[in-house]
Amino acid sequence: MARPTPLSGFPELLPAARVVERQVIDSLSRTFELHGFANIETRAVEPLDRLAKGAEIDKEIYALRRVQAGEGEGDSGLALHFDLTVPFARYVLENAGKLDFPFRRYQIQPAWRGERPQEGRYRQFTQADVDIVGQDELPFHHDVEVMRVMVDALDALPVPPLSFQFNNRKLIQGFYRGLGLPDLTAAIRTIDKLDKLPADTVAELLVSDAGATAEQAARCLELATIRVPDTSFVEQVRALGVEDDLLDEGLAELAAVVEGCSAGTRRHVTVEANLRIARGLDYYTGTVVEIFMAGYERLKSVGGGGRYDALASDGRATYPGVGVSFGVSRSLIPLLADGVLSASRSVPSAVLVALVDEEGRRASNALADQLRANGVPCEVAASPQKFGKQIRYAERRGIPYVLFPGPDGAAEVKDIRSGEQTAVDPATWTPPAPDLKPTIKEQLS
Repeated sequence: MARPTPLSGFPELLPAARVVERQVIDSLSRTFELHGFANIETRAVEPLDRLAKGAEIDKEIYALRRVQAGEGEGDSGLALHFDLTVPFARYVLENAGKLDFPFRRYQIQPAWRGERPQEGRYRQFTQADVDIVGQDELPFHHDVEVMRVMVDALDALPVPPLSFQFNNRKLIQGFYRGLGLPDLTAAIRTIDKLDKLPADTVAELLVSDAGATAEQAARCLELATIRVPDTSFVEQVRALGVEDDLLDEGLAELAAVVEGCSAGTRRHVTVEANLRIARGLDYYTGTVVEIFMAGYERLKSVGGGGRYDALASDGRATYPGVGVSFGVSRSLIPLLADGVLSASRSVPSAVLVALVDEEGRRASNALADQLRANGVPCEVAASPQKFGKQIRYAERRGIPYVLFPGPDGAAEVKDIRSGEQTAVDPATWTPPAPDLKPTIKEQLS
């Protein structure tokens, strides 16, 4: 068989990198569950018409087609989901009679997009989503709760500093309505391009695409320049002289989110009100957020989300919700490639049980069974080489301890990092807790 050619955009991690990814996922899951969020997993495929409807996604969707499909049969009408929001909306509709509302859920699983692969953007990637969904109504305090949950979850991760940048669609829409802009939706989509286009180009697009006057466009850009780490944005917006009831509501909600997410001590997460954040998807109706990682601004946002009041409806009931997503692959793979994150070892084994000779394999296996009964991950040496070679084998794999069999079930254990060797009882001995499992090593500046 010829050597296979890697598929671009479908990352496969080596064991040490996979250790990091799994521990990050475990950490996220622990935080979500500490806040009472239940885990679900939705199917990989959805009807193609549902994925393509209303999502305004400009990425290629991977459709499924049977290899043995007949001539002219076409695709199956199914496609791989490109995010976790559309499947979750469908899941809520299908199971509404069995769920208790407000329903609190988190998902951490792969999604697929047929876009051009580049750093931070892959054709297969893992996302972590957390949402609260209500039936017909969902009080605003859940906006604060969900955002705080993700702040707590990401603050526990061994990654560079993260910035949560919040805005509110009511604030934006109320300001534009107070200005008298004729096309609010087009204006929001245009402002959302500020991270890609110069301000003067965005001003021209506001005039050409959203029907704004040059003066109105200038006021929109004034609003978008407001960025503060506290609630002082309220006075700054008031100073622009625009009045509207929806604007007032948006200002109050944004202030509550900023205050709520700033509370407590954070290790490396900061919170800001950034009034240029718009998120172009039309289904957002209130709180919106983008998450950025220090030193990796080139990735743009590594997470985002917000409030959606009518993402799911069955004609009888509407299911409003609020949620936020974190790009696990988008964030971790560049950090792993740059050596910012690595694992202390590539295998789970904390102990290598040495092998004296092939006749002694049964005794070494018995020692390994005693260790495993105490929850110690271990493996038996593959062959009875000289003990020096067995120690070097453990060292290459990052295994910190080698256990040498002795007479009558006795044993000695060697910490190959310090060289210290002591007699132990394999039935009771365990390594120190930090050595039991691989750990994440950080090289953060």
